[in-house]
Amino acid sequence: MESVWIQVFVLTVAECVAPAGKSVCQEQSFELQFLTRRDCEYAYEQLITMKDELDNVIIDRSQSGCTASASEVTSYETIDSVAAASDDDWRMPTNTEQRRAAVNTQHRARLEQVKTCEESRGRAPCKIGEIIVEEATGDSVEVWRKN
Repeated sequence: MESVWIQVFVLTVAECVAPAGKSVCQEQSFELQFLTRRDCEYAYEQLITMKDELDNVIIDRSQSGCTASASEVTSYETIDSVAAASDDDWRMPTNTEQRRAAVNTQHRARLEQVKTCEESRGRAPCKIGEIIVEEATGDSVEVWRKN
């Protein structure tokens, strides 16, 4: 077991969000890491599309985007050494390409069945682009609107 550096792509989204009934928004940003530039850029496009639809969010595009970076990770010589180094229940990763294809197929099928949020007047489930908005479960959700 040793430590190595791998290239990752950091998606940064800088936004200003206005709470309900307020005309002043609060700046915030968040970061997500991806292993490929393609995945990072796809997530960025989807997030920007979704957030542009909201009345209470302003995206600072000059401070948002995908940036190449590096992350230090632990590398293992063999699969057995991974299992030996972990106290957690560990299992072999499944074939990610097959799993990703299955998830994409299921997502596409569901996407075809769901109306757009405009068509359903925001009633979940609905879709914005390729993002499916599900109905909230549990506690009530406060909806923010720009006055």
